[in-house]
Amino acid sequence: MAGTISAKEFDGKEALEITRRVVAFGPRPPASPAIHKLQAYLLAQLKSRHCEVQQDDFTAVTPNGPVAMKNIIARFPGTSGRAIVLTGHYDTKLLPNFVGADDGGSSTGFLLEMASVIDGQSHADDIYLVWFDGEEAFREWTDTDSVYGSRHLAEKWSKENFLGRIKALVNIDMIGDKNLDLLNDTNSSQSLRQLIWDAAYRTGYSKYFQHDPSPTEDDHIPFVRLGVNAVDVIDLDYEPWHTPQDTMDKLSAHSFQVVGDVVTAALKDIEKLR
Repeated sequence: MAGTISAKEFDGKEALEITRRVVAFGPRPPASPAIHKLQAYLLAQLKSRHCEVQQDDFTAVTPNGPVAMKNIIARFPGTSGRAIVLTGHYDTKLLPNFVGADDGGSSTGFLLEMASVIDGQSHADDIYLVWFDGEEAFREWTDTDSVYGSRHLAEKWSKENFLGRIKALVNIDMIGDKNLDLLNDTNSSQSLRQLIWDAAYRTGYSKYFQHDPSPTEDDHIPFVRLGVNAVDVIDLDYEPWHTPQDTMDKLSAHSFQVVGDVVTAALKDIEKLR
């Protein structure tokens, strides 16, 4: 990233259109026919992005019994031996008629557009994009009924002694809202949060990034608990959250563009970290 010219700039309109295709599959809770179709779509799309793709299959123990889940991991190799990880979830909550345009859809579309941006770039660090399954609780959010995919991968990477290679993990969630208002999460690494907020200031987007602190739990938490430098980029100020009204008309290409431009700028700064 650092010292290179991007072959493709992040396109908020394309990220929105990818999200539209994702949402068209319908409700996508873990192990559903719709999420299986989405998995096939993501894997097919990643074939043209010149990355190494891993399918991280596992069985989650949930209040509804064992559920088969799959994290999808795309690796763009570097040369430094260090890694930068961008993550988000692609499942939707198990609710009637819930298509999760923002909650589950926007992170899925964002990451796939980011894959196109990273494709063809030279970068010193490995860059990983991870689509998490099972972020949503099946019943009530608890430490054991939530973030199934990220808990599984954090434990797996810990056993593989991979976590120490990660410079930064940036989790993306619910970033498509027309009225973008990104949380200043106190459970995130504050140095990494500041780096991203500084990138927002430089790119002219600081008004979308809150300064009043507030904690949240999301897919970054299993990594934070294991000492990873991790941050959550999320807009929780979203009226249709977990309702059937979380539909494509609530999203805007501009919001995707804001987050895409800021994350792209922040990646250059992260690469400079030692």
